[in-house]
Amino acid sequence: MKHRAIKRRNVVIGIGATAGVAAVGGIALNANASTGNASGSSNGSLVFNPDAYTELTTTVTDTEGSEHAVTYHFWKAITYVSKPVDATYQSLNVSVPVEIDGTAVDASNAPILLANSVGGYMPSSVADATGVGGASMGGGGGGGAPSGAPTASTSASPTASASASAPGANGNTNATGGAMNTNQLLALAAGYVVVEPGARGRGLKNSAGEYYGSAPAVIVDLKAAVRYVRSNKGRIPGNVDRIVSAGTSAGGAVSTLLGASGDSPIYDKHLKEIGAADASDAIFAVGAWCPITDLEHADGAYEWNWGTNALSTGKQVDQTVSKDLRSQFAEYQAKLRLRGLKGSGFGTLTARNYDAYLLKQYMEPSATTYLAALSDSERETYLAKNTFITWDGEKAGFTWDGFLTHVGARKKTVPAFDAFDLSAGENNEFGSATTANRHFTAYGARNDTTGLAGKRVESDIPELLNLMNPMYHLVEKVNAKRSRHWWIRLGTNDTDTSHVISANLAARAENLGDEVDHLYYWDQGHGANTDPGDFITWIAKVTGHKKAGKK
Repeated sequence: MKHRAIKRRNVVIGIGATAGVAAVGGIALNANASTGNASGSSNGSLVFNPDAYTELTTTVTDTEGSEHAVTYHFWKAITYVSKPVDATYQSLNVSVPVEIDGTAVDASNAPILLANSVGGYMPSSVADATGVGGASMGGGGGGGAPSGAPTASTSASPTASASASAPGANGNTNATGGAMNTNQLLALAAGYVVVEPGARGRGLKNSAGEYYGSAPAVIVDLKAAVRYVRSNKGRIPGNVDRIVSAGTSAGGAVSTLLGASGDSPIYDKHLKEIGAADASDAIFAVGAWCPITDLEHADGAYEWNWGTNALSTGKQVDQTVSKDLRSQFAEYQAKLRLRGLKGSGFGTLTARNYDAYLLKQYMEPSATTYLAALSDSERETYLAKNTFITWDGEKAGFTWDGFLTHVGARKKTVPAFDAFDLSAGENNEFGSATTANRHFTAYGARNDTTGLAGKRVESDIPELLNLMNPMYHLVEKVNAKRSRHWWIRLGTNDTDTSHVISANLAARAENLGDEVDHLYYWDQGHGANTDPGDFITWIAKVTGHKKAGKK
């Protein structure tokens, strides 16, 4: 029996359409409450019920300012595994457009946007969603509260306010840095199918006091979600061979990991434990914004990038530790043997030439795009305030030191990710069932300040690192089932991680022959997404999708 309780929902998004241009008003949202009809898999069933939907109508304003009335079918909180640890997180929502601007559309062969809302490696849930874009951090109700969770829950649902987003992120990220619903809304209005999976995350604790959301739970859950969708080919609308993952911050990291690790056997035992569907978990393309990834090498990369920048207090971090980590980065980068992107003029990327590479390939083009889009008077004012930039009328130029000074304070202390006192979120992510926080690098363990008896990482950490790092699947065990299309974005002022993290990812993917679209947004911070319309267009391009016609 079809559920056709029609709800009118007005959703308006205002976003800048040009890559690299600052500004963007964020998301102005207005919606009436609605209670969807759950169509979750019960009694271990992993068969999607195509009739158990609610019909909703939404108005979406695109990046050009045009409004689109979208009627869509909404399936809520479908449990995507047969043996869930916590169905509050291990469930997904599906949104399928059936009419756009009064014209019936057939999305049966449309691309599928798999959009996660993971931020800070925290849990995310769709349990309380009332429509597309309704995933939230922390999830509403199931399991124990995550330790270290924000004191006020910030929903990414259509009732959320842009003011609740992370600072400096253009209203496109939630409180812990995960993506809000911009991409989902635009994808729906473009005729794509939108799947929003929840996932377990760090800090979740059961009644016995055991942690059940630490690594590798988040990637195992997302893989299980992909398997559920692919196993229901012909029942879930959309082309299951054209799944495009999207995520921001830690969500960007797991999006890249999902793309890099498709069908890797190292996850099989974990997927079997939760009753994942017997299907492929490979995806077609990746969208990643400021991915916080390659964690075992992230401390060294961070110090190479931001080591001389002071904290916001004006205090310098321990330069002895910073130099140690910079040396580690140099060794790691040399072992990668990555080449610069085609046309960059750079061969092997090393710690010695990476600053010049970043300037030429990303930073100067980003500043150039930004300045070229300004009016003459605006450009003159900006250049007067930022004298480190030279402008010849066509191109911006500056030094690496000038750029670092322009960015200013670094966000994180040293080490940024494997903290000596186990205080970083990543220490929590690599915790065990009985230990909340653990070291995951030899350097961090060796310099532990918490009184640990053994100054070494525990025996299961190396395997966990492989499970959580996309570079493992792109460098050490090159995966033939990986995604071949990569959309990667980062703000130039983002000091949540090093700029080389995403640049290494892009370089390696292209070196392998994959198609890569990577750029940096000038003067933007963590979580910025200033060209979402371009991303939606890119999906159509790489998937070969033609706009759906009348039924």
